[in-house]
Amino acid sequence: MSFRLQPTPPARPNRCQLFGPGSRVALFQKMAASAADVINLDLEDSVAPTDKDTARANIIAATHDVDWGNKYLSVRINGLDTPFWYRDVVDLLEQASDRLDQIMIPKVGCAADVYAVDALVSAIEAAKGRKKRISFEVIIESAAGIAHVEEIAASSPRLQAMSLGAADFAASMGMATTGIGGTQENYYMHRDGAKYWSDPWHWAQSAIVAACRTHGVLPVDGPFGDFSDDEGFRAQALRSATLGMVGKWAIHPKQVALANEVFTPSEAAVSEAREILEAMEAAKARGEGATVYKGRLVDIASIKQAEVIVRQSEMIAG
Repeated sequence: MSFRLQPTPPARPNRCQLFGPGSRVALFQKMAASAADVINLDLEDSVAPTDKDTARANIIAATHDVDWGNKYLSVRINGLDTPFWYRDVVDLLEQASDRLDQIMIPKVGCAADVYAVDALVSAIEAAKGRKKRISFEVIIESAAGIAHVEEIAASSPRLQAMSLGAADFAASMGMATTGIGGTQENYYMHRDGAKYWSDPWHWAQSAIVAACRTHGVLPVDGPFGDFSDDEGFRAQALRSATLGMVGKWAIHPKQVALANEVFTPSEAAVSEAREILEAMEAAKARGEGATVYKGRLVDIASIKQAEVIVRQSEMIAG
């Protein structure tokens, strides 16, 4: 372990990020009433080029008029390779209310992309006297993004979260699939006459988690395209949680409950974690560095694992 400890990520629930197009105002109240921890109002892929200005105005108005409760309110701007992004940032920072929490930056390929947005945001905040600093979330959805993932994770003190955008990532990598997340039909192993499907996103997720944990950023799994497949979504979310991700996107309202279910520690898991901490406290009192819990060895590393579960449960409850 380096003497430079990993920074602590933001202490806020991020189990589910619910997306909705900025062009569909009728969805805003429903999104605000949902059980999602984070609301992502979209100006990018789900909004046609001819609707960008209207969607931006809709979102700005919604920061003033809609009661978002305790939701973390985020807006996905357009990519830096488009002519729309600068106006997204300028209008949001100059006209949106202080209810706006975050800007999501898509298709980030290097730290300089984040720097560009940070410089513009910082200038507008200073000029307008905005007291609440806007946070950032970035989406890794290209070969360049995953190649530079650690420098991106360290790119700005505003950066709070990082997501994997599976569809654009697959296209950038030249992957032979049109699926968005989940196992893929042709990505399998064959043994004893049976097929076993593994996860083609596993390595990219692991790289994102490692970069995020190194720099105190929340790692988040992105979309699961087949919203008719609840079990497929649940399986993908469980794999992501096991790897260390804290939440997942919902591109349909029915996915919110599934994400919350997976990324909320169960009562049994929390109870076991507390029992492990108690067992280790007893061992410590006896001058021992390890003990046996339910037939298995637990030690100082087990304390760290148990503390993660307990802290997460307490944060969600709070």
